Amino acid sequence: MKYGLNLNPAEPMRGKPEAALDFLSLGALVHRLDPGIIPFRKATECTIHVSGGEFNCAANLVDCFGLKTGIATAMVDYPIGELIAERVKAMGVKPFYKHFKHNGVNGPNMATVYSDRGFGVRPPVVFYNRANEAGALLKPGDFDLNAIFGAGVRWFHSGGIFAALSETTGEVIIEAMEAAKASGAVTSFDLNYRAKLWNIWGGQEKAVSIVRRIVENVDVIVGNEEDLQLGLGVPGPEVAAKNKLDPSTFFSMIDKVVEKFPNVKIVATTLREVHSTNHHSWGAVAWIDGKTYVSPTCEMNIFDRVGGGDGFASGFFYGLLSGEPEQEAVNLGWAHGALLTTFPGDTTMATVDQVKAFAKGSSARIQR
Repeated sequence: MKYGLNLNPAEPMRGKPEAALDFLSLGALVHRLDPGIIPFRKATECTIHVSGGEFNCAANLVDCFGLKTGIATAMVDYPIGELIAERVKAMGVKPFYKHFKHNGVNGPNMATVYSDRGFGVRPPVVFYNRANEAGALLKPGDFDLNAIFGAGVRWFHSGGIFAALSETTGEVIIEAMEAAKASGAVTSFDLNYRAKLWNIWGGQEKAVSIVRRIVENVDVIVGNEEDLQLGLGVPGPEVAAKNKLDPSTFFSMIDKVVEKFPNVKIVATTLREVHSTNHHSWGAVAWIDGKTYVSPTCEMNIFDRVGGGDGFASGFFYGLLSGEPEQEAVNLGWAHGALLTTFPGDTTMATVDQVKAFAKGSSARIQR
């Protein structure tokens, strides 16, 4: 046992077949319309990015880190769905789709995210159209979990945005978490508390009741102090932070988390000080099986901040799945999250060599 986790090895043990997937996620796919630094009210064209927090992690882990990954999700059989499915295939993520037919008028739909990047003193602006979203229609029984996990899955992941989409999506996560644990997979959950989503149908009280049931089956939590308070109902920190990169407030809450959820072995998050839209200070921290780890910090020149948190999570998961020392796993997540913000879009364009070099302190000198 390492990190407090019963993590299946990458190489098959004698007499056991190799796992079909190193990593499986469950969540909703979306497409993000990005006019760059132009506000939407003045935009004349947009770039389309395929996204979704759970998909981002799966895509990053296969494209940058070379792992075998999959996603269980909803897919609508219409042109937008085909565009999204093409990108899933291009990134190398194995899909497990619950298909829905579009009626030609009002759905079901693949959700749309609208986000301009902002610039300087002008912050990014993000808003959504999740009306009649196919992902919100997912319910227990929609996936053949016995077949998926029976083929071998080392790590299973989902997140709080998907849990917030409807009264059934949280139940789908719980069903899958239980199946993952029964199969011997490590389980993780990104709390990602979004008040706007929960307020549509249940509010914070409902969020806490559902997320707590999910986390009862979780080994690894990703989330900051606010996520822990609002998503899990853990009392706020007693220690005032000196600044946004001070990990003391985060670490002061871990005892309360573990007291409520003794099954949790790892809690990790990023630390970010926003100086302007294009200049952030960046760090990461983790509590791993009773010990604390803090990454280096760096000053980031941001091209597109969307997906940086998922970049950290996927780099961190890679470190754990690869058996790296705890500090190295945190540093890999920190480095990958930083690099991801230098690219357009929500998923990685980094190579594993770039991530490892930056984690060890490499500079931005030209590579010849």
